[in-house]
Amino acid sequence: MTEALELQGLRIDFGETPVVDGVSLSVARGECVAIVGESGAGKSLTARALLGLTPADARVRFERFIIDGTDVARFGERRWRSLRGAGIALVSQDALVSLDPLQRVGSEIAEPLRLHGLRSGRAALRERVQELLHRVWMPDAARRARQYPHELSGGLRQRALIASAIAAEPAILVADEPTTALDATVQARILGLLRDIADAGTAIVFISHDFAAVRRIADRVLVMRNGVVVESGPVGEVLEKPQHAYTRQLIAATMHEPRVTSTDDVTPVLVATGVTRTYEEIAAVNDASFAVHQGRTLGIVGESGSGKTTLARMIVGVEQPDDGGLRWIGEHRVQLVHQNPLGAFDPRWSIGRSLREALAAGGVPRALRAARVSELLAEVDLDPVLATRRPSALSGGQRQRAAIARALAAEPEVLVLDEPVSALDPSVRERVIQLLLRLQRERRLTMIFVSHDLDVVGAVADDVLVMQDGVIVEQGAVTDVFESPQHPFTQELLDANRPVSP
Repeated sequence: MTEALELQGLRIDFGETPVVDGVSLSVARGECVAIVGESGAGKSLTARALLGLTPADARVRFERFIIDGTDVARFGERRWRSLRGAGIALVSQDALVSLDPLQRVGSEIAEPLRLHGLRSGRAALRERVQELLHRVWMPDAARRARQYPHELSGGLRQRALIASAIAAEPAILVADEPTTALDATVQARILGLLRDIADAGTAIVFISHDFAAVRRIADRVLVMRNGVVVESGPVGEVLEKPQHAYTRQLIAATMHEPRVTSTDDVTPVLVATGVTRTYEEIAAVNDASFAVHQGRTLGIVGESGSGKTTLARMIVGVEQPDDGGLRWIGEHRVQLVHQNPLGAFDPRWSIGRSLREALAAGGVPRALRAARVSELLAEVDLDPVLATRRPSALSGGQRQRAAIARALAAEPEVLVLDEPVSALDPSVRERVIQLLLRLQRERRLTMIFVSHDLDVVGAVADDVLVMQDGVIVEQGAVTDVFESPQHPFTQELLDANRPVSP
């Protein structure tokens, strides 16, 4: 195969500190090579270096750098601009930020064609834009081309961004975390699309922190940690026989067997009957009936807009159903853990002050609160000295554990968690999952766990509800539902976790 990209000995320094150290990478036409690692590994900086887009204060060096047969080692910004789009293009994680909010989608996709002189005239541009939108499986392409980015869903925006990136038919496509914020089925479609683009002859560099996504799309993989490639090879070899401990850790964090628990002697603590919640005549939750059992975890899965979060908000009492009812059996204190702890904490307050406020609301005497703050932080595996820090000074995993500590301050019997690990790196996510399982055992908690990630739900939940368009389409024990799905949508969600066949 012809090499589209050759990079040897990439080093990126900020002052005396190397953040990328000696990375080498080659990608052939028709091949997808993944770079995987957690936040801070250096993978996104490597991706930016491939397009000449590193920060101005970074010192970038390499031994050899060839893009589609052209030596770009001494390129300045002017020559890089002529290459971006036509020789190498970028698909980034946040399509809403990457797409111009003031341009219609069709105009955005046409821009690379105009810049590189590949099409001229309105009719020719419009025809090529339609071809590109059809290639990325954009539904109702003619109407979508006239819309603005904010009018599209996350999955449709990502498709529009990919259409713009491939418009000038670049030899290399760099996809930097392109599916992290997407639901499982939408993610599967985008990964399938990228695999199709590779099979058609484009070289793809796929940047991710998720080995499950890498397993689905890539031919080869490089594992990065602290700016260094610690392991590389064909995906099958690396995933089946990882040599480095860090690689084994990442793989283990994205592969769980569904939890097997006894169904004997289960006592309901909450019974929902015909629960419905409507917004502007559209049912966000429609006729939902289920039970939550004491000491067990109920997983609620589905795509964005399926009604998961609305149902969770009704369970904690933030919203009330328009019809049907939620009946608690006995007295139960219920606490909610949000998806975004940075937004849930007051940014002006230290973590300790936020915890003390929660303890005060729970009736803990003032004299006992400082000691209790330290106990709560220790219980969620955080150093008590972090109590003096503000939320912005903590890592994502630390903030999420602090949010769990605040929820525990009220001594709840029921914990409702809304996408609590979706934004975390694999190993951090695994630590939070294990923390929740330990807390459930020690405190005998009942948990309701909302997620679009079936692997995570399988790891923590005993029972599961599958929601689609506000309706519970399937429910039961996790092992039963995952092993023998009865509804086509459940099967689609499970299929979204399987590899894309080249």
